[in-house]
Amino acid sequence: MFSIKNLQYRYPNNEEDTIKGIDFEIKTGEIFGLLGPSGVGKSTTQKILTRQLDNFRGEIRYQDKSITEYDKNFYQDIGVGFEMPVHFSKLTAEENLDFFKKLYSSRADTDQMLKRLGLYSDKDKKVGEFSKGMKVRLNFIRALLNNPRMLFLDEPTNGLDPKNARIIKNMIAEFKAEGGTVLLTTHLMNDVEELCDQVAFMADGKIVEINTPKNLKLEYGSRQLKVEYSDNAEVKEANFKLDDLGENQKFLQVIKNNRILTMHSQEMTLDNIFIKITGGS
Repeated sequence: MFSIKNLQYRYPNNEEDTIKGIDFEIKTGEIFGLLGPSGVGKSTTQKILTRQLDNFRGEIRYQDKSITEYDKNFYQDIGVGFEMPVHFSKLTAEENLDFFKKLYSSRADTDQMLKRLGLYSDKDKKVGEFSKGMKVRLNFIRALLNNPRMLFLDEPTNGLDPKNARIIKNMIAEFKAEGGTVLLTTHLMNDVEELCDQVAFMADGKIVEINTPKNLKLEYGSRQLKVEYSDNAEVKEANFKLDDLGENQKFLQVIKNNRILTMHSQEMTLDNIFIKITGGS
């Protein structure tokens, strides 16, 4: 869907580049996570790919055609969910959606999405009266209202309660299942692990690692199994190497003769991988 080669960008009056020569590809039908601490260039990259910023250096191809060759019809293909929802606060939710629908030739059934995200009963309420979570949900609907092929999402579940975050994640997964492609930026590593096919970690304007969440956890984790068990009413724990687990006599004795309380493989969490790779917090 997107191919990016040696992308560089410097804001006017800055002395150095914000984006310092990055390369990555987003395959059609995948969810690609662009991760990193604040200020490393994630939002700038999204703005370039959505053609909000020009004067970049390097090559960006969308659908195997240079992004600079597209006219404004490019925007018919994409949906964008900004981190900070931008709405007309004096208009109702429905009036906001109707306004933006007029910009597109294809228009989704927003009533169905309003119902699914629990906003239908508030569709005639002014958005200025909405809570932050309601604005986030409305923002997500707006990103989908033109039936896009490519979706850019920045912190789509940030600030939402677990129920509504789950609905949005399900909708993102359904969008992918129907052939859609997603570029996702978030600091919520649970969302990344659940949704993303590939992730790229950015640091200081560069991409420092690209891999699948599973491969990252295997690469950076420890191949051990931690077992907590009860031994004569005393809670004990032991660690065993995964590579010879079936032949480890101590492990076999523990699981045969004791009540097992917990078992956990010791792969590193994506939060810790994030910190290790990027140096972020």
